[in-house]
Parts: sequence; structure tokens; C-alpha cells
Amino acid sequence: MEVAAAPLSLESQAGSVAEAPARDDGCAVAPAARPVLRERGQREVFCGLTGIIWLHRKIQDAFFIIVGSRTCAHLMQSAAGVMAFAEPRFATAIIEDRDLAGLADANDELDKVVDRLLARRPDVKAVFLVGSCPSEVIKLDLSRAAQRLSARHMPNVRVLAYSGSGIETTFTQGEDACLTALVRDMPVAPADAPPSLLVLGALPDVVEDQFKRTFDALGIGPVAFLPARRARDLPAVGPNTRLLLAQPFLADTVRALEDRGATRIDALFPFGAEGTSAWFEAAAAEFGIAPAHVETVLAPGRDRARRALEPARRQLEGKSIFFFPDSQLEPPLARFLSRELGMRPIEVGTPYLHGTHLARDLALLPAETRLSEGQDVERQLDRCRAAAPDLVVCGLGLANPLEAEGLTTKWAIELVFSPIHGFEQAADLAGLFARPLARRGLLKV
Repeated sequence: MEVAAAPLSLESQAGSVAEAPARDDGCAVAPAARPVLRERGQREVFCGLTGIIWLHRKIQDAFFIIVGSRTCAHLMQSAAGVMAFAEPRFATAIIEDRDLAGLADANDELDKVVDRLLARRPDVKAVFLVGSCPSEVIKLDLSRAAQRLSARHMPNVRVLAYSGSGIETTFTQGEDACLTALVRDMPVAPADAPPSLLVLGALPDVVEDQFKRTFDALGIGPVAFLPARRARDLPAVGPNTRLLLAQPFLADTVRALEDRGATRIDALFPFGAEGTSAWFEAAAAEFGIAPAHVETVLAPGRDRARRALEPARRQLEGKSIFFFPDSQLEPPLARFLSRELGMRPIEVGTPYLHGTHLARDLALLPAETRLSEGQDVERQLDRCRAAAPDLVVCGLGLANPLEAEGLTTKWAIELVFSPIHGFEQAADLAGLFARPLARRGLLKV
């Protein structure tokens, strides 16, 4: 195996998304009163490997080794934009012809890669072996490799494995798979442990710090975040652990934590003034905090956010918007745009609709908004052209062609890479949607 230092280009994948039956695990369930258009066909998505782009920044002592092909390496390098002299904390162990032909033992080669990495980077305390399409096609068992390597390098370094393969995952599901792997190593909280809160989903450090200060002011604690900034900072989880989701795409992680006895708090997602208030209020209610105290703590931030949103509302009110499926953030973002900025969501597409987790957000969408799960990209393009929305939120591969047709687009990937949660980021979130329309206005002759 050759190692390519790596830190996206768009990956177009032909596949199918089956119409999912109702399930009780938080996936593919929507409120009965709202129909969902479920499509199977060609999709335009990033694969789950791309979650490494933000995860390696968040978990500051971890290193991600993609076990894949040169295509995987090029995908990551082109997106992350790592400079020639940078030392990123992820790379690709390239499966070569000699590995495929059996001339070299892939497991021995992988052991050598990890040994060289840890000799060079003693600051690394956790290594993630990330499966790809090539590694899964040749049936390379990375879970067993992780166990073997952990036994060799513990207690200094923990080695874990998860799949980022585009065969199995899309874009943000890479984070879900990574966090699920971390859950397996979380210590067990005793049954008599005091109630604790676990905020689930990777957040920029500045947002995490803001949230922590607000929880402290509310009197909620102890509070932990998953993923934490250090791979070893894994809180104990048990029957008295309460889960508060910051991201809507973590169904497998939630299921793994619930299997350990944790309980999810049902709440809006913390986008905008309304969503952030409701998110904190749901946590406060779970921990028995007096409503008057909650209002005293939250009112200043909520009022600042509402004032900061006014300029964007004047620009966006009445404008129509169409979401292509990308990150699974689409439903709560559509709720924010509709209720706080006065936009009209025509269609809200999402790769997978976690209806149980999104029930409160879905209930606040306009009745005329179409929800779609999965994708048949040609049919969705036809619906988009027929609707002629003022703004289209889509992946990079669709943006330029749609711009050429006269539509105004917003790159969906920016919504994952940018700090958008919480009161202080509400205006920045609104600006991500307002700027493309402002640009279009400036370009008009």
C-alpha cells in the first residue's frame, strides 16, 4: 500500500433509494398527515468519506486513514485544498495492484502504514481506519484490523474503524458512522449516576463554547459533546443520559446510544432564533429548570438573533426556494427560512428522512411544501425547472448548469462547513441564502 497525504469533487452515483416502510428507529418515517415523495434513481451526492473534512478538524488528536484507491485520494485532496506544506490529519492508504493480486498481504501493509504514522506523529491518540468502496469490494475486514492494531498500540493509541464507502453512505452519514464507532468505546454509567446531557453532532468550537455557556447559565449539567475535541474525552453513558441532537443525520449513533439506555430529547434543531430557543427550552424542561429562569437566560440571545435577521428577512421574504437532497439538513433549514425569513419552500429534498428526529421541524413547514426522500435527479430537475424558484440549494455538480439556465443557486456543502447553529450564527446562516440573490441582482444588466 502506498500512502497519499490527503486532506471534494462531486461524486455522481447511480443507485437506488427504496421506498422505506415506516420504522421505529428514527429513519424514513414522516408524520402521517404529510405525504412524502420517495424516489429511486440516479443520485448526485458526496460519499461518506467527505465527513473526514470536518471531523479531522474537530477531533484534534485523531488521524483518519482512508483505505481506498487513488480516486479516493484525489477526491479528498481536491475538496480539502490542503497546501503542499500542510500536515493534515488524514491520508489515503492506496490499495495497489499488488494488494489486489494477492502479491502482498493487505493487512500486513496496513499494519506498516499505521506503525509509520504513529512513529512520525506521536501527538496522534486515535486512528480511524475508514473503509471505502474498494476496500469493501475486496472484503478487507477493517474492524478486525482495528482490534489487532488497538491491541498493539493501546493504551497510548486507540484504533477504530468505520465505513465511509459510497456504496453504503452519503456525505453526512460518514459522521454518523464515525460517532457510532466511538459509542462502542464509551464507558458505562452506573444506574444511580446523576442525570447528564450529551449534545450529539460535530459543532465548530466557537459554537460549542457558546452552547456550553448557555447550558451553564441555565443550570444544566454535566454536559458533554460528541464528538469531543479529544478522542479520549468520552463521557459515560447510561439510563440517566439525555441526548440532544445538534445534527439531524445521526440515526445510527442515536440508536447505539439508546441501546445503552440513553434517552433522546425531542426538540427543534438549533437553527435561527426560534429553533435555538426551542432546543434549549426542551433541554431545560427535561432537567426541571423553571420556565422563568429559562426565559431570563435565553431572551437576550433570542432578541439579538431576531434583530440580526431583519436585514435578510427584508431581502428574502416572499422568495421561493427549492432544496435538492444533499446533507439531511434540508428540513430544519427550510423551517427556519419559512418561519423566520418568510421564504416559500417549494420542495424540500433530503437523502434520508429521519422523521422521528425531525417531527417538530416537519410539523412547522408550510402545508403546500413538497417533501421528497431519495432522488431521481432528472425528474427532480424537471420539477425544479417547472417551479422556477428564486433560489435553488444544490450540490456543486448541479449548480453551474442551473446557473447557466438562469436559476440562482446556493452550494449546499457550505451549510455543513459553516458555523450555522445557535443565536449568534443566525444572521450568518441567513446571509448564506441572501448573498446569492444579492449577487444575481448585481449581475443583472
